[in-house]
Amino acid sequence: MHAVKPKSRSSALIVMGFLWMLGQIWPATALAKEPVSFKEDIFPIIQIRCPECHLPAGEGYKKSGLDLRSYEGLMKGTKFGPVVVPGDAFTSNLNVLIEGRASKEIQMPQHMKKLTSCDLDLFRRWVNQGAKNN
Repeated sequence: MHAVKPKSRSSALIVMGFLWMLGQIWPATALAKEPVSFKEDIFPIIQIRCPECHLPAGEGYKKSGLDLRSYEGLMKGTKFGPVVVPGDAFTSNLNVLIEGRASKEIQMPQHMKKLTSCDLDLFRRWVNQGAKNN
């Protein structure tokens, strides 16, 4: 079986870009199988990057009602609804906000450096694995 070769360099770049984008949204199967822990992987990132705004006295909490002091607060979501759809990182508002797929005014974290690609991958995998309190 032969691989299909693009007819031009620009076609090859488009294909490579599309494959890269898919890899950003859906992690490789091998990585997706490694369990991501809320307590060991996700919560430490939240504690470092989010407490300034998403505690009861913070601006993010006042605007949205999202309390990131615990797993329960994250899963409760905002006054507008849930932010995590267990098993579906593509439609989870949490992922949309931290991955930069939302409008600039509501992308997270605000007023801080964006999360690293490794951090984003952890959140994506955690949500896709069911967003468990593990």
